[in-house]
Amino acid sequence: MIKFIADSSCDTRKINDTDINIASLRIYTEERDYLDDENLDIHEMLDYLLAYKDRSYTACPSTESWLNAFEGGDEIYVVTMTSGLSGTYNSACVARDLYLEDHPDSKILIVDTLSTGPEMRLMLEKIIDLKKAGKSFEFIENETKAYLSSTRLFFAFKSLHNLAQNGRVNKIVASLIGKLNISIIGTASKEGTIEPIAKSRGVKNVFSKLIEEMTKAGFAGGKVRICHVENEELASGFGAALKNLFPNLDINIYPARGLVSYYAERYGIVIACEC
Repeated sequence: MIKFIADSSCDTRKINDTDINIASLRIYTEERDYLDDENLDIHEMLDYLLAYKDRSYTACPSTESWLNAFEGGDEIYVVTMTSGLSGTYNSACVARDLYLEDHPDSKILIVDTLSTGPEMRLMLEKIIDLKKAGKSFEFIENETKAYLSSTRLFFAFKSLHNLAQNGRVNKIVASLIGKLNISIIGTASKEGTIEPIAKSRGVKNVFSKLIEEMTKAGFAGGKVRICHVENEELASGFGAALKNLFPNLDINIYPARGLVSYYAERYGIVIACEC
């Protein structure tokens, strides 16, 4: 059986007519924990985390969770969020080695996207399209490496509260961003970490800076996937701005699930594109 698997930061359980098996991450505080599955109340989680002043953090899927997702597969394709911010990729690799001990004839490809959210979605779409075209496991393995070098991820965040509570950014800087009503524009670095690029105020300036960075990276009208955290208006507005420049754009806009909502926070948007 062919199986397509991802951790929950891919934000989807189905691509067109193809099911994606999910290994869920968790979001923790000292008081609560949230499993990033289809039952998660993201609005309530965001409200709680905004008011929470102590440390919060995320935890990768367990080895058992990955093994459960692998079960029954003999040709398995796994897409994970960045190893630069999470142990998710390493956990999947441990599970792969254990699974192959009992299923030595199986083939398992694990792709560390060095990214998250919509860039993972692009990778899943690519793998599924290649498999539907009848390509071999070995061909897909080679093609994913090339495709990963041709995609990029950008974001615009209105808050850095959770990143500060998680120890990813300075708390004083995060506080100033909130008070000054500034959006942080950034990207996923080559190492798979969060890389701020610029600060911007006002919707038009945010759109302009994002488009500037996308075109600088080589975007010329390929696929674009945009996820948002309770901010469909901004995401749709940005999509329309891109459509004005690239009328034949292949674009998909959708709400983020738990893990991406934790990092992007309310009103944040995350964009992946082919370059």
